[in-house]
Amino acid sequence: MSFAAVDLGASSGRVVLGHIADGRLRTREVHRFGNGAVRLTDGLHWDAVGLFREILTGLRLAAPDAPVSVGVDSWAVDYGLLDESGGLLGEPFCYRDSRTDSAARQVVESIGSAELFARNGLQFLQFNTIFQLAAAAGGARLAAARSLLLMPDLMGYWLTGRQGAELTNASTTGLLDARTHEWCPELARAVGFDPSLLPPLHRPGAVLGKLLPHVTEETGLAETSVVAVGSHDTASAVVGVPARSPNFAYVCTGTWSLTGVELPGPVLTEEARAANFTNEVGVDGTVRFLRNIMGLWLLQESLRTWGLGPQDLPALLAEAARAEPLAAVVDAEDTRFFAPGDMPTRIAESCRETAQPVPENRGAVVRCVLESLALAHRRAIRAAAELSGRDVEVVHLVGGGAHNELLCQLTADALGAPVVAGPTEATAIGNLLVQARAAGQLGDLEQLREVVAASHDLAHYTPRGTTAAWDRAESRLFPHR
Repeated sequence: MSFAAVDLGASSGRVVLGHIADGRLRTREVHRFGNGAVRLTDGLHWDAVGLFREILTGLRLAAPDAPVSVGVDSWAVDYGLLDESGGLLGEPFCYRDSRTDSAARQVVESIGSAELFARNGLQFLQFNTIFQLAAAAGGARLAAARSLLLMPDLMGYWLTGRQGAELTNASTTGLLDARTHEWCPELARAVGFDPSLLPPLHRPGAVLGKLLPHVTEETGLAETSVVAVGSHDTASAVVGVPARSPNFAYVCTGTWSLTGVELPGPVLTEEARAANFTNEVGVDGTVRFLRNIMGLWLLQESLRTWGLGPQDLPALLAEAARAEPLAAVVDAEDTRFFAPGDMPTRIAESCRETAQPVPENRGAVVRCVLESLALAHRRAIRAAAELSGRDVEVVHLVGGGAHNELLCQLTADALGAPVVAGPTEATAIGNLLVQARAAGQLGDLEQLREVVAASHDLAHYTPRGTTAAWDRAESRLFPHR
């Protein structure tokens, strides 16, 4: 029995096949494709139709294995609006579009940051769906809309004809009550959005339906169902953490570093709000208590600025490994790094403002980026442990950054704690495992993670020396904290 995971990322997507054999998950990537936002006259958008076309291509390539189900995950917060006939009202905006900058501030001033956090439990991020809707209020597109679907739900609708909202992704919108896990109509109305446009909620493991006839004709998949998974990619990635005990922290690396702990319930204290933590729903009703950190975006944009590609990264990492340790670090959560642009110049500006040496070459810039991320991981994990009361014995670093040995070692050094790296495809793995459980092959979350641990070779990093140099670097960067 095989399953197909559609995993959509901000820079690439993939379709991965998987099946369980001898207590292990066997996976095979059948299709990988690029993704990226495109700037149109009214702002930055995603090519949703193009993504769906690539999904169909991937499912067609998966057809010889006859997967019994398909699950779709993607990044959070972005959405498509549908008219009364179910047609898409324009390409979805990208969360990096600047239209939300002023709208976010106005919403916070109107509702109050403490009241917002008490209701939705979310870290303040100017691109959350609630702020996007505030920016869209009064526009023709929103006026014509009859439903709103988040990106993975939109793909699921085009596959099955069924509209809905999967809970883990819905929890990132700012429109979900953090305690009840139901839509909060009051918050929707507060930003001028009609709550009747919000679709019914469903949980990971729900069967959404069979593929539509024209999708079956296009892909050759006759008896395949679409199953809801942790459709927020981080929710699936946390399922794919090979943890052996509950006392772990995770760093889900990619364009972002989602860093935190898994809890049975939300932390809605004033201290958590002030520390800018978020409470997002995970699989099986867990809570992902975490902080969003800018992540490898800083490195990706630096490579783009230099006109380099992934093939150039090994040489840059080797150069970074030889660069002076902790010569300069920047705040990886600084909003100056959010928008696309010349990242090395922004890093240099930050170093000057904090009276640190400006990196003199590309290797030094890469070293600065990776050490800054390691320091941000340390700060987030230490704060998550303190705010939640959860002991952290080991840090699991999953996603694309698990390939980056220097980042993994620096994270262990900064924390003074062991780091277990891998799997790199944790999101697709979590997606597949939830489907396997829906088919009756697996049990609880602990068993899913046992399968992950048994299926992958993991890299272990032990901290080198003490954290004294990291303590000094943190004090230099944050002298008043």
